[in-house]
Parts: sequence; C-alpha cells; structure tokens
Amino acid sequence: MKSFFYLQRADRYALIALLAVVVAAVGLLLYLGKPGETASAVAVDSTAVDSAGVGPGRVRPHAVRYYAVEGRRAELFAFDPNTADSTELLRLGLAPWQVRNIYKYRASGGIYRKPSDFARLYGLTVGQYKALEPYIRISPDYRPAAGLAVAETRDMYVRDTLRYPLKLKPGEHVSLNAADTSLLKRVPGIGSGFARAIVGYRERLGGYYSVSQLLEISGFPQSALPYFDIGTARCRRLNVNTATLSQLRRHPYIGFYRAKTIVDHRRLHGIIRSLSELGLYKDFTPEAVDRLSHYVEF
Repeated sequence: MKSFFYLQRADRYALIALLAVVVAAVGLLLYLGKPGETASAVAVDSTAVDSAGVGPGRVRPHAVRYYAVEGRRAELFAFDPNTADSTELLRLGLAPWQVRNIYKYRASGGIYRKPSDFARLYGLTVGQYKALEPYIRISPDYRPAAGLAVAETRDMYVRDTLRYPLKLKPGEHVSLNAADTSLLKRVPGIGSGFARAIVGYRERLGGYYSVSQLLEISGFPQSALPYFDIGTARCRRLNVNTATLSQLRRHPYIGFYRAKTIVDHRRLHGIIRSLSELGLYKDFTPEAVDRLSHYVEF
C-alpha cells in the first residue's frame, strides 16, 4: 500500500482510471444478462386455455402465449431452432448471448435433430427449456435419416415382391399359345428374357403345336417344359400358293431358300396341292416337311 503512494501523481491517476473502466465493464456484463438467469413460465390467460379444453403439454394451432423474463415479456410460438432468425429467438425470451451461441452452433454445422437437442444450448435454464419445448418444431429435412432408410428398405421389399411374381407349383400349367409375358414369368426358370422370347417366337411361327418347340429357343431350360400345355388354340396357317416370297421367307421353318423353291415350283408347275411335291427338293427334308405341315395350307 505504501508503494502506491510512492508512485508519481500522474501514475496514480492513470491506475485509478483503469480500475474504474474495469469496474464499469463488469457491471455492464452483469446488467445485460447472466447464463444462469431463471425464466418462470406464466400463461397470459390460463382461464381461456382451460375453458378451451387444452390440457397441459398440448398446444393449440397458431396459439401465442407469453412468459415472464427478467426485464421484458417473451412470446411463445412454434419455431424451428435450425432456421429461426435472431428476431424470433429474441422474441422467445432468449438472451442475446444465447442467440449468438445458437448461431455459432449452426455455423459450425450443428443441427438440432430432435427437441431435446435444444436443451444442450449453453446457458439455457431448465425453466426456459420447459417453457419452449412444446413449441419446438423440427423440420423433416433435419430429422435423422435412419427412419427413412428403414422405410425405403421396406418399400424395396414390397417392390421386389411385386416385381417377382409367385411361381407356379408342380402340377400347375399355363397355356403356351395364350399366356402373356406376366403369366409366363410365373413359370419356374422363366424370367423376362425368356418370356419375351416365347411370345416373339410364337408370333413368328403362328403358334405352337408342341411344347418341345420351346427348346428351339437358345438356352431354354428343359426343366420348365412340364409347366406348359398347348391349349385349344390352333396355329395360324400360311397359303403356299398365294403367299409372296417375302411372306414365306419370314416364317422360321421356311427361310429364304425354301421360299424361293416354293415360288419357283409354283412358276414352273402351277398350284401346289401337297407338301409331298416339295419333298422332291433337297431343302425339304422329311423333318422339315413334317414341321411345315402344321403351318401351311393349299
């Protein structure tokens, strides 16, 4: 203490001024608000709320309530702590330094994913949180994605169930000449590719007369044959005396060379009355003639 009075007069005045500034700064910080300040919830019109049948913990749509905050009146309304601006947060009764903490948390990448996350706000009292908690509304964009992943997985299983129909049981059959691709895919071993091939070959042939014809499709599984039957549909026939070269060659059992032989035979010998006439040509083997007998007429 004695050393204080040994200082020069100018030094003593400077030291006293510095102490005065420090005391003023501390007093200003205490006046603006403390982290531990307490907020007591007070409803403006509790009688009106009770008469409307709104019980504790329930919030009416668009309801605005107030609660006492030291030095000012705060509003209570629905808000999202992830998107609320400073004006809204101050209206809710939060202190300026608390609002700054929210902004710092959001700027650093922090997200409030559920109402209870807001309770971690530094300096937020239990009273403040209990007053604000019923009004916290988290946007679906900020909620955890785990539930969404579960829902998407469930939808995937549903889609897969619809995409892959139930297969036929042993002893069940589909009509080879009438079934569409959806029904054909119910046959064990038949997927979209084989189903399209069956229908496409059926159109080119004019219909199937035997289930064994399916083996003419490249790679066709023989194990699938027992699930097919021919049904009552008849094969579409081609008139060998009137069909053009182009029409004849498009049939899988005729092709270009046999079609040309048929046209040349008609030009040289007239109307064809039987396939046996064509059996004289090397391209028309007994097997070829037998297969064609189901698809031609005279």
